[in-house]
Amino acid sequence: MELTDICCNLTHDSFAKDREEVLKRAREQGVNRLLLAGANLAESADCIRLANSHAGCWAAVGVHPHHAREWGEEHPQKIRQWAQQPRVLAIGECGLDYDRDFSPRPVQRTAFAEQLELAHELQLPALLHNRDSDADFLSILGEARCPERMVLHCFTGGSELLHACLDLGLYIGVTGWFCDERRGSALREVINEIPLDRLMLETDAPYLLPRTLSPKPRTRRNEPMWLAHIAEQVAHALRIPVEELARHTHNCAQEFFAFPAEFDLQLS
Repeated sequence: MELTDICCNLTHDSFAKDREEVLKRAREQGVNRLLLAGANLAESADCIRLANSHAGCWAAVGVHPHHAREWGEEHPQKIRQWAQQPRVLAIGECGLDYDRDFSPRPVQRTAFAEQLELAHELQLPALLHNRDSDADFLSILGEARCPERMVLHCFTGGSELLHACLDLGLYIGVTGWFCDERRGSALREVINEIPLDRLMLETDAPYLLPRTLSPKPRTRRNEPMWLAHIAEQVAHALRIPVEELARHTHNCAQEFFAFPAEFDLQLS
């Protein structure tokens, strides 16, 4: 079984001491490709460094809405430079987050729209973030020059948001949120409404440790190895073999991100 984790925060401090072991455990569970998501310029640079030194790892570069207050004239220039590197496959993660408002909302909207324009210009897919900002999120997607390929990572919404996103051509990323009996009910109710050719899987590690793991891990840190568990839970809900779901989502990620074939599955 081959799996692709389309959003993993492997540069997070919690992985500093055992990053190699984390990757080894992921490989053992069939997670053969990981997209490392940038949150600001510094983390994006770290994603590229890790991707350059670990086969099977790739980078998305951009500015998360939490860091949108940092957005400035140097950001588009830097992202354009990074986009020329072979291990950079996407822009992001970018979007809006009105739950915590770590950056002012007008600044979030500006950074989001400009990153969509950059992705369009660079002909790269965009890794999108949306939390409690549905109206503005959809409005910007409807007004900005957007890339052909966009995925809303860590989808948590219901049917209305799902179909609005699908109508805009978005792909859908599903995380361990699906495994949360407290917060994941809306997602579980619409999982059958997501076309298999638009569905991808992710851990968003170190966040969103699946609550359905048994026995419970000693740590609350999520890691890419648990993507296999998420796949099992989603496949069960869809009433299809997990191997079939893995094949669909792995192939979907390949088509979406265009992982270069010569590096595929050559984890070191």
